[in-house]
Amino acid sequence: MDFNVKKLASGAGLFFTRAVQYTEEKLGQAERTELDAHFENLMSRADCTKHWTEKIYKQTEYLLQPNPSARIEEFLYEKLDMKAPSRVTNAELLGQYMEDAAKEFGPATPYGSTLMKVGDCERRLGAVEREFIHTSAISFLTPLRNFLEGDWRTISRERRLLENLRLDLDACKARVKKAKAVEAKAAAEQDLRLAQSEFDRQAEVTRLLLEGISSTHVNHLRCLHEFVEAQAAYYKQGHLHMLELQKELGRLPNAFALNSSHSAATPGSASEAIDSPGETETLKIEEVQAPATGTRKAKVLYDYDAADSSELSLLADELITVYTVLGMDSDWLIGEKGNQKGKVPVTYLELLS
Repeated sequence: MDFNVKKLASGAGLFFTRAVQYTEEKLGQAERTELDAHFENLMSRADCTKHWTEKIYKQTEYLLQPNPSARIEEFLYEKLDMKAPSRVTNAELLGQYMEDAAKEFGPATPYGSTLMKVGDCERRLGAVEREFIHTSAISFLTPLRNFLEGDWRTISRERRLLENLRLDLDACKARVKKAKAVEAKAAAEQDLRLAQSEFDRQAEVTRLLLEGISSTHVNHLRCLHEFVEAQAAYYKQGHLHMLELQKELGRLPNAFALNSSHSAATPGSASEAIDSPGETETLKIEEVQAPATGTRKAKVLYDYDAADSSELSLLADELITVYTVLGMDSDWLIGEKGNQKGKVPVTYLELLS
């Protein structure tokens, strides 16, 4: 019990001495031991690293999970050391709604069949997004969080200890200056030597930790490259899914175009159309002639395999001639290369001037 009281009293006395030293420094009434310029630069670099790592970490969290409630739920599961349940992405949910709607409207109808295809694509986009979120959380977010919750806390603790020992050192220097008696001066100098030794030892420990920030930058750089790779794969897969969807939709009958043409027709022409079904047949590619003006050169962006004889297969980077034909869907052009001719999707082309 007496030992605990003495220890408490000693701790209180040390705290009071540090408080007095700190206050006098702020008032300009006491000298302060300054760290060398290299050490100050190391601490400034560490503070800068912590500041921007925290900002990048939080913003990446917002990017991967915009819903704050979901982020809080995931945080609680993590703190409780429990696996969070798999969460359906918004795209997957949208895809499910579209597919359910298609079943209600009739998957054989133009609207229903289109909803079914778009819904399936949205579900695949959602799955790609979920994989991107999972990969980014492991390869990018986790290392940043480990630095903030691990390395940085250690650095902060050692810096606080160094500052306390610096206050003790300067308080000892002040006592040496104030000591008059020989015995008092000798005791103060002995305390000063001990304080200086402890301060130097702690400064070396802190310096080594601060120099480790360079390794942190190297590690975060590697993680950043992995994040970019994951993001590039995410957008590439999403782009390919959308190109495939456009290709599939281009093969479906253009119901709204047919409806608008029927509504614009006169009663007489409508009956003629019924009597002459041959007039509504699909465009015959072999009969299409290039216009005298209006043709353009186009560069092929991606390989494209023709779905039927009316389409033209393409290879990436080749140049073809393209032009429009009256009545064609705006998503398609007529393309020619050599003696070959056929429909080509606009999204696979870069039109040149």
